[in-house]
Amino acid sequence: MNARTLSILATGTLLGTLVIAQGQAAQDPPAPQEATAEQDPASSPDATEATAEAMPHVPTPPLDLRRIKPLQGDAVAGKAKAEVCGACHGAEGIAIAPLFPNLAGQHAEYLYWQLQEYKRGNVPPSTMTPLVTDLSDTDMRDIAMYYASLPHNPPTPPAAPAEPSSTEEGATDETPATPIDPALVAQGESLYLDGNPAKGMPPCQGCHGGDAMGFPDALKPDRDGHVPYAVFPILRGQQHDYLQTRLAQYQAGTIVDSSTDKVMNSVGHRLDSDSIAAISAYLSGLDK
Repeated sequence: MNARTLSILATGTLLGTLVIAQGQAAQDPPAPQEATAEQDPASSPDATEATAEAMPHVPTPPLDLRRIKPLQGDAVAGKAKAEVCGACHGAEGIAIAPLFPNLAGQHAEYLYWQLQEYKRGNVPPSTMTPLVTDLSDTDMRDIAMYYASLPHNPPTPPAAPAEPSSTEEGATDETPATPIDPALVAQGESLYLDGNPAKGMPPCQGCHGGDAMGFPDALKPDRDGHVPYAVFPILRGQQHDYLQTRLAQYQAGTIVDSSTDKVMNSVGHRLDSDSIAAISAYLSGLDK
């Protein structure tokens, strides 16, 4: 392992370690199997539907994800529960449109806590907001385990042959896809692997891995049984428009519902529209 790689891994490890160390004196976040029962007043057996509707949303303290345990759940049960999810995220966890994220092969811990953030209502409203309302904690754990069990990069099925209409003999009205600018991809690769020291931007690979498959050994528990790096998502081959939207939200600081969000907000403040476009182009093009 060369000096450059060691330096980058050290940067990422230091960033993650600082984030974790700041919370060592704090209490553990709720165990996954107990996550929201006490946090949502509307889930109390004594709460009526009318009371829940009349109750204004009160933001709760950010989730502390620095001392989480490996997620437990039933992937088989999750497959049935995730049927409706396929409308946007695809039957095999590969999204049907660039605006929606791929879920296949993602860390279950990351998926579960993202669902928790949506259910808590402290993130910008989206298509997900009404869909998580009726999910129980068990549902969320099972769905997360199901998508984590799928292959990250399944083979793309062959597209059906097009039937172009002829405008002239030997001519068609097919419009070729717009290629991504190689210079933009190269810029994104440089930012992902090396960061931008002049702007104080750390290399993305420090937390998400040199291959964009997540922090190395993220699912290996530490001596206390915690897996704090499992909430750093796999980014390889992620959908382009989703990446742009998500990074723009971190740049604007509109997602602040967990300790991990705080890390990304710190990074996002150092991004501009050009760097967001470049990183999104690079990551979404991997494996394609």
